Amino acid sequence: MDEDNLNEIKLTYIIITIVMTFFIGFIIFVVLMYNRKQLLYLKEKQLKEAEHQNQLLQKELEKQKSIEHERERISHDMHDDLGAGISALKLQAEFLKQKAEDGELKNDIDELLKTSEEMNLSMREMLWSLHPGNDTLGSFVDYSSIYAQSFLKKTKIKLSIETENVIPETIISTEQRRNLFLCLKEALNNAYKHSQADQLKLSFIQENENFIMNISDNGIGIHQDKPAGNGLRNMKKRMHEQNGQCEIATESGTHLLFRINL
Repeated sequence: MDEDNLNEIKLTYIIITIVMTFFIGFIIFVVLMYNRKQLLYLKEKQLKEAEHQNQLLQKELEKQKSIEHERERISHDMHDDLGAGISALKLQAEFLKQKAEDGELKNDIDELLKTSEEMNLSMREMLWSLHPGNDTLGSFVDYSSIYAQSFLKKTKIKLSIETENVIPETIISTEQRRNLFLCLKEALNNAYKHSQADQLKLSFIQENENFIMNISDNGIGIHQDKPAGNGLRNMKKRMHEQNGQCEIATESGTHLLFRINL
């Protein structure tokens, strides 16, 4: 093979190599541009999705604020209107009692005063339940403790209260707070009426996202051969509706444990 043919082959090889390199480079460029466009498209899609989620969250926050304002307004109206009405009714009943001479009439007025006091307590509970500022564990523990002390102070039952790892600022929903409180009321009422106990322990425990309310007395317990009353059924139902638990033990008294996930 002469030198001219050899040079021609070399030149052809170089040209083919250059063309192949250019072609491969072009393919790489096209692939990179495609990937870049895909990446930009995905980022744009994610941004739009994030913006949409942001708008939904903003609407939900505005809705929540509106609900909280409405709850606050209702609680203020109840306090101003119903509270004033109950107070006026109580004053009038006391005034009539002072003027009354008939013993039977005085007894009727005493019943009226008792009813007005019960209405006043019920209204306070509703106001506490409605106010959004009370949706914390600290508020629930404080209010429940005060209620238990007030309920049992005129009975023979000695009350002890303890808290364990409770973070006061932890949020608890209105429904959870109200249902737990109603369970507490029912448990205290049962202990007073049926337990024959002289000691009752009320415990509030927080375990990460779980909150536990434990009510234990040293009374006669619950007879296993007797069907569960409406009170126990209602407590279990309330906890079930909150995706919580209600556990009952009757060894050395009655022990009620209420557990919810915050």
